[in-house]
This record gives sequence, structure tokens and C-alpha cells, in this order.
Amino acid sequence: MSPRALGGGGSATGSTALPPDPDRMVGAGGIVEVAALAGVSPATVSRALRGLPGVSASTRAAVRVAAEQLGYVASASASALARGRTSAVGVLAPWISRWFFAAVIEGAQELITSHGYDMLLYPLGANAGPDAGPVDARALHKRVDGVLGLNVPASMPTDSLRDLRVPLVTVGSTVPGLSGVQVDDVRIGLEATRHLLGLGHSRIGFLGLDPDDLYGFTVAADRHRGYVQALEQAGIEPDPRLTEVTGWAVQGGEAGLGHQLELAAAAGRTLPTAFVAVSDEVAMGALYAARCRGIRVPQDLSVIGVDDHDLSYLFDLTTVSQPVRRQGRLAAELLLEQMEGGAAARPRVVQIDPGLVVRSTTGPPRD
Repeated sequence: MSPRALGGGGSATGSTALPPDPDRMVGAGGIVEVAALAGVSPATVSRALRGLPGVSASTRAAVRVAAEQLGYVASASASALARGRTSAVGVLAPWISRWFFAAVIEGAQELITSHGYDMLLYPLGANAGPDAGPVDARALHKRVDGVLGLNVPASMPTDSLRDLRVPLVTVGSTVPGLSGVQVDDVRIGLEATRHLLGLGHSRIGFLGLDPDDLYGFTVAADRHRGYVQALEQAGIEPDPRLTEVTGWAVQGGEAGLGHQLELAAAAGRTLPTAFVAVSDEVAMGALYAARCRGIRVPQDLSVIGVDDHDLSYLFDLTTVSQPVRRQGRLAAELLLEQMEGGAAARPRVVQIDPGLVVRSTTGPPRD
């Protein structure tokens, strides 16, 4: 599990010489050269450039002039390490190509970097599999001051997370005793399905369950559970034939709707009048498949997604919003609170309320 730097407030390489004259470079002993030019000790140079007390104004000015002449820049990360800190935050993420994870990281990064921290990405990789072993704490040891865990799989042993020995905040999943930010995915499925029921739909399908469910990620299963509960509460018996395994990609939504059309044709029945999609990207794939087959939306078919994806407005897609970047920022706030507040900062879980965004892909059922 090797890190990838995401940028931030400090240098990742230690003290750096950046001379204005390319023919004149400060070597590894840069601070010594600055001290000699200013006529002070290296320790005084360090204190002066770090803004610490015990250095006169005239000496501080002389050190700064010498440093500028030699192109010497003090390393923020080296100073942090001298204080027993790394000025870095680790991000554990099972995927980085999915929009949700990228948006969460973006929401967290602005706040974290504004506080002078770098962000280092640690892809979970094989650790997210069904036989997930402990997170290799050695890879994080003395490299980060805190960790954001994105959708930590239920199969990952919680002891391995606590062994990191730094503050950890989760997003999208919770670990007992740790801070976290989450939405109620069962409620999301309920609200999406209730919207369609309220329009008069009774034959509603679900796109889709997650083939990665074996990894212990429960989001899709929870949203499907909300869908089933809404139907049952409306007195409708859920039909398992109307549920598709699609995963989270656009292509899964396209394939899922195509498969439902094939099943309907083979059984001599009509397509459901509406579908709940597990994500906006899956909904986008279903809309594309419908358009390719001449199925009108919403006159012939209603589709609702989840997320309020950045591109959902282009499809005029009705969706259940879960403010993703806000989740990332709130998680960053919780993490900074624990990193800078120490033992006084008690773990807490923040619940984000989803919201229905009605656009033009849902309407009353066809006659």
C-alpha cells in the first residue's frame, strides 16, 4: 500500500535550495551556509525562519536576507517532524476512479490543505477483498497525523484501523468508537421509491445491486432494502425479477435496462413504468438505453437516480441528493478537530440528510 501525494501545504522532500542563479547552488549543508553568511549559528537560523521566540529583530532580518541571497527555503515538513508531527493526512480509499470518492476527497482537500497539511492517498487495493487483512500500519507509521477512511468495508477488521494510532474519521461507513460522516442509504432507497409511488407508479424496478457486495460494502444493498420497504409499505409485493445487478457504472445501467427489456419480451409482459437507479451514473446509462430504443422519458418510463452528480443536470435527472463534497468537508473538520484538539475531542458521527431533487425524468405512469 504505497501513498500518492495529493498536494497540500508542505514540502514532501525536506529542505530545498532554490537559488536565483542556476550556476550557484546550495548543497545539503544549506542551513550552515545561511548561518555563516548571517554570522549566527545554524540553530539560530532555524529558530529565526520558523518564527520562534528568542531571536532579535535585527538577527531575524539578517537571517532572512542571507536565506534569500542563497535561495534557501526552510522545509515545513522537516519542522513538523522536529515537533513530532508530519503535516500530512492519509486517505484510505477502495477506488479513486469513481465520482463519489473523487468528490469526497475534493471536499476534504480544500480544508485540510488550508490548514497546512499534505494529503497522501493510500488505495486499499487487495485489502478491500473478501479476505481483507489488516491495514498495514507500517505504511502509515510516522507518515501521517490523521486518516480519512472512505467507505471502509465491513469486512476490514476494526482493530487494524485502531492500530494506526492516529485520529481516524470515516465517510460513508461507521466504525464503533470512531468519528464518521454518513447518510442513511436505506432512507435514500425509501425516498426514491416513494417519489415514484407518489406519482402513481406501482410496477417499479431497481437498478442495481452491487457485484462488489462480497467485499462488505453495503451501500447498494441498503438502498435496495429501502426500495423493498417502500413497496411493502405501499402494499406492493416486490418482484425480484425487476431487480438488476449493475454495479455503479454507466454501462451497468445501460445493460440492466436492456436485460429488463429482454426479460419482458420473453415473458410477454410490458416493461416496468419506473426504475430506481442505485446512482446517477447507473441512471444515466438507463436513460441512454431508453433513448436508443425509442422509449420516451418520462412518458413511457420514469427514472430516478441517487447522488446529484455533477452531470445530472445535463440529463435533467430526478435524483436523491447526498451532498458528497459537504461530506468530505465535514469529515475533514472532524479530523482536524481530533488532530488539533487531542484527547479533548470526543469521537462523534454526523448524519447527512438526503434531499429529493425533482427534474424531468420522472412523471406519472403511462396509461
